[in-house]
Amino acid sequence: MRRAVVIGSGPNGLAAAITLARAGLEVEVHEAEEELGGGLRSAELTLPGFVHDVCSSIHPLGVASPLFRTLGLDVEWVQPDAPAAHPLDDGSAVLLEQGLAATAAGLGADEGAYRRLVGPVVESWREVEPVLLGPFPISPRALRQLGGRLGARGLTAGLRAGLSSARVLGERHFADERTRAWFAGHAAHSVLPLERRPSAGFGLALTCLGHVVGWPFPQGGSQRLADALAVNLRALGGEIRTSSPVESLPRADIVLADVVPRELLRLARGRLPERYVRGLQSYRHGPGAFKVDWALDGPIPWRAAECRRAGTVHLGGSLDEISASEWDAWRGRPAERPFVLLAQTSLFDPTRAPAGKHTAWAYCHVPHGSAEDMTRQIEAQVERFAPGFGELVLARHTMGPAELETHNRNLVGGDINAGAMDLGQLLFRPVRKRVPYRTPLEGVYLCSAATPPGGGVHGMCGYSAALVALKDLDRA
Repeated sequence: MRRAVVIGSGPNGLAAAITLARAGLEVEVHEAEEELGGGLRSAELTLPGFVHDVCSSIHPLGVASPLFRTLGLDVEWVQPDAPAAHPLDDGSAVLLEQGLAATAAGLGADEGAYRRLVGPVVESWREVEPVLLGPFPISPRALRQLGGRLGARGLTAGLRAGLSSARVLGERHFADERTRAWFAGHAAHSVLPLERRPSAGFGLALTCLGHVVGWPFPQGGSQRLADALAVNLRALGGEIRTSSPVESLPRADIVLADVVPRELLRLARGRLPERYVRGLQSYRHGPGAFKVDWALDGPIPWRAAECRRAGTVHLGGSLDEISASEWDAWRGRPAERPFVLLAQTSLFDPTRAPAGKHTAWAYCHVPHGSAEDMTRQIEAQVERFAPGFGELVLARHTMGPAELETHNRNLVGGDINAGAMDLGQLLFRPVRKRVPYRTPLEGVYLCSAATPPGGGVHGMCGYSAALVALKDLDRA
């Protein structure tokens, strides 16, 4: 039996291991931490009985993943009443509803513009999905299917709009400042300045996912998804070794590394050719994140009642204010009014906290490697839209870029996307190669979020890399 070793047990590492095990290889996964899961860990970070997601929490791509859908994972997905809300200073809020029509109706004068922009993409999602998520390289069949839909009214315009910046799309397509602010909140998930391409594409993808699959999360914590993937792998005969750091590339028929370029250089120990080394060394990481988890004495007292229906709340005010916050992170200065992404899972999942109590999870973008404590600024943004929030805080836990990187070496400088996802580096990660998963070392492949399709909990980087490795093995 041929043997494969996977380094890292994040969603991409586990996806790669499962794909190899399904093909009949003997697979072992090595995880440096005591717990498996990478960004899919949950823990009682504040007080006993309060379950917090250590890194990622809301997983639309976990449901949309072409691989995960085939695995029959034992995960109970929780769908909030509405995927996301964007409160404004006048006490109102704009909602992303799971229904496209309901969302458009809430946008007032921009109802028609939103339908024309998003509707064709939602209707053609089955053809669009392989191009966005893979597996990569994209198959000729997937390209033909998408090509057959490009004649659909508005689809080409929608896809072209996704390659632009959020500022350009918002100002060109939407007349109302409320809609522009709401769209900016979705686009800011890109961790890009809103004036850079393709920040608009992130906003469009997330709103479309809200209509196609919602923005759900696993009941009981993100760890449940990692555990379900591990159960699947073990059922196929795969082995997972935790507290098992790898210091150099092991010998095996296939080695798949769920690591960022810096870590691959360390593991290779001088075995990579100089040209490839230079390519990996030029790989760019983006801003970091500062995260706060709270144990709360009750639900967050939002001024806008709509926010109580949403699993995710975007706190940032206007498009201009969100833009300024994201530019501050890129220019090396912490924002006084940061754009804050907040998840309130316990409103819809009572397993997250003791009866009558709640949890909340929030982060903002900060300069790469910043040591600034952003707790005050984040809590001020919550208080801005939910007066009295501070009185409910029973305990808090914070993680800045240094703590995030200590927890997970792939989060270099606190970069949660494993590399800046601007237009050039989104399409070519980590180097300019048609098949970026292959390294110059025979049998060694990169399968982290530093490869296409990039960040997010979907496992498709690992799946794509494993498919390439299996094809190469068959040819050997």
